[in-house]
Order: sequence, then C-alpha cells, then structure tokens
Amino acid sequence: MRRVTAPWAARMVAAVLALLAGQGRSEGGEASLADRVIWAVNAGGEAHTDTHGIQYRKDPLEGKVGKASDYGMRLPILRSSPEDQVLYQTERYNEDTFGYEVPIREEGDYALVMKFAEVYFAQSQQKVFDVRLNGHIVVKDLDIFDRVGHSTAHDEIVPFSIRRGKLSVQGEVSTFNGKLTIEFIKGYYDNPKVCALYVMKGKPEDVPKLQPHPGLEKREEDEEEEEEVEVGEDGVKKSTSTSRKNPVRSGPRTPNPYAADNSSLMFPILVAFGVFIPTLFCLCRL
Repeated sequence: MRRVTAPWAARMVAAVLALLAGQGRSEGGEASLADRVIWAVNAGGEAHTDTHGIQYRKDPLEGKVGKASDYGMRLPILRSSPEDQVLYQTERYNEDTFGYEVPIREEGDYALVMKFAEVYFAQSQQKVFDVRLNGHIVVKDLDIFDRVGHSTAHDEIVPFSIRRGKLSVQGEVSTFNGKLTIEFIKGYYDNPKVCALYVMKGKPEDVPKLQPHPGLEKREEDEEEEEEVEVGEDGVKKSTSTSRKNPVRSGPRTPNPYAADNSSLMFPILVAFGVFIPTLFCLCRL
C-alpha cells in the first residue's frame, strides 16, 4: 500500500481546488463584471470599489492635468446607489482638452463607460463638450443637464472593438497602437469634465444599468424615435415613426390640468350677472 506523504497530499488538495474552481467558473458562465474590467478610475477622487466589485483607482492625473473637484459631495445623486454616489460627486475638469490613456493588449469587443453628473449649473447650454476616442468623436455636444437634469447620474456607453491592429468604433476604423486615448474636448460652453470611467471586455448590454428616474425613461424613449421616409407604389413619400421594442414605461400618464372640468370657474361669472342685471333695471327706473 502506497504511503501518503505531505507533498503528495498537498498536490492532491491543490488539484481538487483547481478542479472545483474550474467547475464553478463553467457553471457560472463567463467571468464576473469586475473580472472583465481592465481599467477604472475615479476622476478627481480616491480609490473606490463599487457594489459590482469594480475597483476604481485613484485619479492618475492628480497634480498633473486639470483640477479635481468634490463640490458634488454636498448633494445626493439621483439614479445612483448610496454606496456609489461618490463616483458622481467628484470630478476632474480642465480649461482645455484633457484625457486618459488605457493600455489594451488583447483583441476583442470592449465597452467604454463614462460617468457624469451636473452638480453646479442649473440649466442647459452652460457646459457642453465632446468626447473623442483615438481621434474619433464618439459623444457629440454632451450637455449633462439637458440629458438628465441637476445632480443626476448619467452614463455614456461607447462600444468598440480591436482586431488585427485596427480599432473599430461607431462605423469608423483606425490603426490601433496598443493605447486607447480618451479625450474630453474643450468647447464653447465652459470646461469639459468627467466623474469616473472604466473600460471592460464585453458589450453594452453587459454594463450595469442606472436606477430608474421618474419621467426620464419616457423622455429617452421619445428621443429614440426616428422618422423614416418610405416611398409607396404611387411614388408618394410616406413618413412613419418607429420606436424601440419593449419600451420602458415610466408610470401612469400625468393628468392634463387643462382637461379638468371648468364649470366651477363659471359660477362667479353667473353670480355677477345675476347681481348686475337687477341693479341695472332699478337704475333705469330711477
């Protein structure tokens, strides 16, 4: 009978643990969200691990480019969990174009997720800027307040792919040299900024969704409706409106205040006429 030794037992335990780990991964499907994130930064803030396990590092631009702000720390951020509001309460902005570089060594499908919240301006057209990815404009005229309002979380998700040394994003292709350059472009309205951002392997549907905001889903649904022009057999152009499938409902429609019963408004008028006519009759008799 073979004698069991300590080294042999250790190897057996290691083999069993590896087998169990592999089985757990196969049963669980793909890697977790946190495992697929290759780079994450809390812009203008400290390191933070969010509720999904994503580990955001401290802003590497601290003391180098732009300015960090924690002005939003005094405000609660809508659509974000209390544990992760810090990702929208701090930010980095600059009076000129600035950005981050992300090294990417593997080919595949990726998603860039950028987090924003307007915590200072209280109306639209006060801060508007573009976002550029390796020279490609991927977000045009971003007006955070116009999109979601004040102190409300907003995520911009940009899918892209890297294959055979080429970067493909939004129908455009360029040579990829191993570095992803994310730039926030200075525009005519104030300074560009970002609150947090990360790059993950996967597709947009893999990105966690923000909490619902009353009325916002309906607004986004209306914005996504597109006008399509079709030419019929008689040569006449017909305009049809199409919207996304399975729209998200934001709740019951708000009653129209102008559709309310206005009979109560007529009562004072009738009373006035009832008093005026007898008075006029008495004056005429005098």
